[in-house]
Amino acid sequence: MRVLTNVTQIRLAEPVQVNHDRLDALYSEMDPVNAEDVVCRAMEELALRMAHCDRLYRAGNLDELRKSSRSLIAIADQIGMTVLAQVARDVVTCAEARDQVALAATLGRLLRTGEGSLTAIWDLQDITI
Repeated sequence: MRVLTNVTQIRLAEPVQVNHDRLDALYSEMDPVNAEDVVCRAMEELALRMAHCDRLYRAGNLDELRKSSRSLIAIADQIGMTVLAQVARDVVTCAEARDQVALAATLGRLLRTGEGSLTAIWDLQDITI
């Protein structure tokens, strides 16, 4: 019997894209303090909804997962997280199709993309403050 000792570990990384024009437009539409408040509340809501999506998936509640993912789209679009919004659309599509394999992969991508997007926005805020 032959024992394999080499194990390759795959580290998944997702590209993050923040639409700076959308953020600039948000900040120009309102005073900086209010814009900052909107962005911070949106980031908090995104984090909560991503965790909620994960719980719904684990519970097998695909209808609520679809609804929660749709709400992520609107929030992500509001603050310029275009990739996150697209991945949330993909989660909705997989949930509607009841494609469990694609849904598992896409939800994993949603969580990775969301984490990276939140970090990118947070880093931008550190630069502008």
